[in-house]
Order: sequence, then structure tokens, then C-alpha cells
Amino acid sequence: MITLYHSPNSRSTRVVALLKDLDALDKVAIEIVTIPRQDGSGARDPRNPHPDGKVPFLVQDGHPIWESSAIIQHLAELFPAAGLGVPVGDPRRGAYLSWLAWYAGVVEPVLVLQALGLDHPGIAKTFRTGDDLKARLAAALADRPYLLGDRYTAADLLLHSPYAWFGKPGVPAIDAWVDRCMDRPGARYAAAFDAEHGA
Repeated sequence: MITLYHSPNSRSTRVVALLKDLDALDKVAIEIVTIPRQDGSGARDPRNPHPDGKVPFLVQDGHPIWESSAIIQHLAELFPAAGLGVPVGDPRRGAYLSWLAWYAGVVEPVLVLQALGLDHPGIAKTFRTGDDLKARLAAALADRPYLLGDRYTAADLLLHSPYAWFGKPGVPAIDAWVDRCMDRPGARYAAAFDAEHGA
């Protein structure tokens, strides 16, 4: 049994989108939980087994999986028929894993700190700046519709998500990529799911 602990309009929304794109909604139970929100609303839900009360959190046969990049990689590999992962042996595997790791280790910290209005030379030297992120993404998307070429992967789902949340950056290649990703069946389904369950 697999259960996703999800709070509408949160980081776990992208995992709901992934489940739709993987055609795995009938194989993963979605448990709606509350979380503390930045605006002071919400609260930790005692039904959520995440040790910090956060989402997404996935439990498969009693085994926990946490952090969006790990959950997304795990699910894409668990349901390979959809072709959203990149299997071992594929020459694009290294780039695929690098994009997933870059999101967790660089993109999210930079964008969260930027959204909070925090700036320090050490942040730029350690993680890079928002402009550095845009330059890297724009270069990757300059001659292709998706990060790894013509095929949408779970890396696109994860990497576009903060721009879907915070707003497109105003760089044509990135903005068009975000639009393509947001027009996917999974993204549309997740938005409707959250609208239904978010009240």
C-alpha cells in the first residue's frame, strides 16, 4: 500500500500532479492533512506521520519517503510505463539526477530566501542567485522544449513548480517552458483537486 500525505496548495501539489501524469492515482491513496502555513494559518496534523509535520510525505508498505525530489524520483521509477523517469543505463540519467538534486540543493533554498527578502554575499557564493538560476534554465531550454530534450520528465515537473507558484521570471524560454508544464494533464488535475479539497 502506498499513501501520499498531501495538503492542498503546498509542495505536495506537484506530487499529486505527478501521480496523474504517471496514471497512478488508483495505486496511491491521497490522505489530506493540514500543515502550518507561512501566513500563520493551518496547524500540524496528528494524522501526518512526517516527523516535522510537513508534506509531501509518502509511505510505501510502512516505509517512509520524504523530500519532494526523492518522492518524485521514487514514483517515476516505481511506475516506469509513463516514461517520466530516466532509467539506469540511459545516457541522460546523469543530467536527470543532477536536475533533481539541483532543485533540492540550490533552487528551492535560493527562491525561498529571495521570497523572504534575505540577501547576503554568502548566500550567492554558496547557492547562487535568482539570476544565476534563470541563466542556467534559459541556457538549458534555449533549443529544446524540456530540460532533457523533446521529452517531458519528472525533472521538468519538479523544476518548473516554484515558478508556477511564485510566478514566471519574465525570461521567454523559461516562461514558455513553465506554460508547457502547467498545461500538462497532471498540473490541471492537481489544480482542480486542490480547489475541491482546499476549503
